[in-house]
Amino acid sequence: MTTELAESLRIMPGVRTTRRPVTPGGPAGFALSHVRADPMSTALPPILILPGGPGLASVLPYVGHRAIATARGLDVLMVEHRGVGLSRTDEHGQDLPPAALTVTQVVDDLAAVLDDLGIDRVVVYGCSYGTYLAQGLGVRHPHRIAGMVLDSPMLTAHDGRVQRAELRRHYLDGADPATAPAARLLRELVEAGRLNAAETGDVIQLVHEYGGPRLVRRLLERIAAGHGNRLWRWLHGLGNREISQNQPCVMEFDLVGAIAFRELGYAPEPDGRPLDVNLSFAKRAKDFPPFTGEPFDLPAELPGFDWPVAVLSGERDVRTPRVIAAQIADLVPDGILLPFNGIGHSILDSHPSAALLAAAAVAGGAHRRLPAMAGRFGSIPRPARSRALELMLHARLTLPW
Repeated sequence: MTTELAESLRIMPGVRTTRRPVTPGGPAGFALSHVRADPMSTALPPILILPGGPGLASVLPYVGHRAIATARGLDVLMVEHRGVGLSRTDEHGQDLPPAALTVTQVVDDLAAVLDDLGIDRVVVYGCSYGTYLAQGLGVRHPHRIAGMVLDSPMLTAHDGRVQRAELRRHYLDGADPATAPAARLLRELVEAGRLNAAETGDVIQLVHEYGGPRLVRRLLERIAAGHGNRLWRWLHGLGNREISQNQPCVMEFDLVGAIAFRELGYAPEPDGRPLDVNLSFAKRAKDFPPFTGEPFDLPAELPGFDWPVAVLSGERDVRTPRVIAAQIADLVPDGILLPFNGIGHSILDSHPSAALLAAAAVAGGAHRRLPAMAGRFGSIPRPARSRALELMLHARLTLPW
């Protein structure tokens, strides 16, 4: 991170620090940054937002989200993940060591910030990897939870197997009539040696998420006609960028990748068939500790969650498929599933206004009304920046050749 960028962020309104031990039981050795968006006098509990990753920062990337929250009268808190951005280094300016980077320490950081700010209970909104942290907070500090929103949720370290099976059901087996034509094309192109099977998972997943079956079919038709190879190469490169190139104070995977591989099983087990997902993580696995086991048994813990839970799931999400979201909603005693049509992974990032409305409903005790309101969310405008890749793909793949 550049010193100038870090210093400018540290003096932003609402940014504070809490002293935390680098490792459990040690002295307070680093400053954990967090930001609260103009806390207001409101009867609703604060909303603690945990973004995805691991590696996504909170202070800089979500300035716009906090502005929307403030305009809606919501009290929003975000904690900069240890090992990332403003919470990356110890008091000597050295990067936090691998021993400092575990899920339980991150979860306990959240509780420590609530203590520091004098906040009793929160509605915790987790997105993707952040849903694992949210559920972990519920396991370790259940008395701090007033409600929970799990957006594009994780459940276990073996979710990748479900992800791969779901992607193959659509685009290899063609079990869905909407995806059967694209599945046939994909099989033909791989068998003919026109596509590298190892690249298909990242590319097809990405195009499906941002454009659905129609654009996947258009991409494969262009490849078959000899016109889409450059676009394919570009799309494949996008799948590696987040974990191979740090963006200071935005996305920093290089340290917290230890959590991804050691505790959450991000390294896939390729079988050599098409649509093997997350192979970009397999290339990075050698740089991090091997998988040793999960910190929590969430399927066993969820039936004990005694607070309202809204589970948000995008129709096109194959990174954290709908089947996982539905399982979580069924396991939680007071859980509901809120589907979003025409959206892929992460409602928080693709449709922030809808995400915050869902969080406000949970905070206000109205989460059971959300499924009946699902159709209305489609009419809420989405920010152009969240649709940039989607619009570009539509332009590239629907215009005449």
